[in-house]
Amino acid sequence: MSGEIPPAQPPPVPDPQQQHVRPVPWWRWRRNPLRRRTDQLQSWIALGLLLAVPLVGAAAMVVIGEAAYRHYRATSEHQAKSRHHTTAVLLHDAPQHLEPGSDEARATRYPAEVRYTDPTGRTRTGTTDVPPGLPADSTVRVWVGEEGTITEPPMTSQEVRSRSMGWSALAFLAVAATGVTAYGATLLILRRRNFAAWDAQWAQTAPRWTGSP
Repeated sequence: MSGEIPPAQPPPVPDPQQQHVRPVPWWRWRRNPLRRRTDQLQSWIALGLLLAVPLVGAAAMVVIGEAAYRHYRATSEHQAKSRHHTTAVLLHDAPQHLEPGSDEARATRYPAEVRYTDPTGRTRTGTTDVPPGLPADSTVRVWVGEEGTITEPPMTSQEVRSRSMGWSALAFLAVAATGVTAYGATLLILRRRNFAAWDAQWAQTAPRWTGSP
C-alpha cells in the first residue's frame, strides 16, 4: 500500500574494522586519488615555514639583540656621564610601616621630600623614595639629571643585557607569529579555492543526479 511508513529498522552494527581507522600519516606527500594540488601546495608551504621560521627567527634575534644592546649601552654610558650622584637631606619624617622590622618593611620605600644641591650649586627640593620611618634631617643618596631634577640611576650592565635579551625574544616571537599568520592565511585561501572547485564540479555533476530521466 503506497504511502505506508516502513517499520523502523535497528541501527546498523558497526564494522569492528572501521572503528580503528586512523589517518594515514604524510598522506599529502603520497600519491593517491584523493590528494589535490592544493593539498600538496599546503604541505610544501608548511614545510617551508617550518624550516624558515627558526632560521629567520634566530637571525632576527641576533640582529635586533645586537642593535638593542648597542642602543642601551650607549644610553647607559650617556646616563653615567650626565647624571650626578649627590647627598640629599630629608625634610620630613618618612611614614612608618605597619610592621616595622619585617622583611616587607625593609623592602618598602615611601616617597618623601628632600633638599639637595644640583651640579650647578643651586639648592633645590624634590621627591625620592626612602626607607620607612626615616627621621627628618637624615641623609640619602640621590641621582640628579642634567636638568637638576631627581632621576633614576644609570642603567647597569645587567639591565642593558636584560633589555637586549627581551628585544631578542620579542623579535623571535614576531617572526613566529608572522609565520603562523602566513600559514593561517594560506589555509584560508586554499580552503576557499577548494570550495570554489567543489562548487564548479558539482555544477557539472548535479544535472546527472537531479535531471529528469
